[in-house]
Amino acid sequence: VCTAMTCTNAKTGHRDPIFLSCPVTPQAAEKPLFGDCWSCRVLSGGGLLVSGGYVGMHARRAVRLGGPASMGTVVQMMFAAGLAAWGMVVIFDPVGKKTRIA
Repeated sequence: VCTAMTCTNAKTGHRDPIFLSCPVTPQAAEKPLFGDCWSCRVLSGGGLLVSGGYVGMHARRAVRLGGPASMGTVVQMMFAAGLAAWGMVVIFDPVGKKTRIA
């Protein structure tokens, strides 16, 4: 049995102070952050999509007014695309659906 600071050896019953010596079992694997909570994924992913659209809208407004596309505007557009992509990943959860065959 492993805890944050000690690990009980199953054979001897002694506590090992080294956390890394604890065996990892499949039951100890962590669940994904949002698990099966569809509404949590839609709400947080939608928020990221909307914030990416908001940031991108302000970056496009600066370019549309006739100003030159400065480095800051380009970084702002890239940041907006990253937020939107992160929102899509949270909503569709492509990593959680992958099954590992060992």
